[in-house]
Amino acid sequence: MHDHCSQAPRMRIPALNSTGGFGRPMVNHLAHATAVTRHPLGSKSVSVLLPR
Repeated sequence: MHDHCSQAPRMRIPALNSTGGFGRPMVNHLAHATAVTRHPLGSKSVSVLLPR
């Protein structure tokens, strides 16, 4: 995943009456490893290693 926000992804408590907070816990549960690469102009990429 790549976006133009400079903030690192963070865990949030999912709430049924709002959006967001569900993706990161699900990805962390499925992934062997995750990495955040910051780019010079303030954007970032998030890489995930998934099992086969």
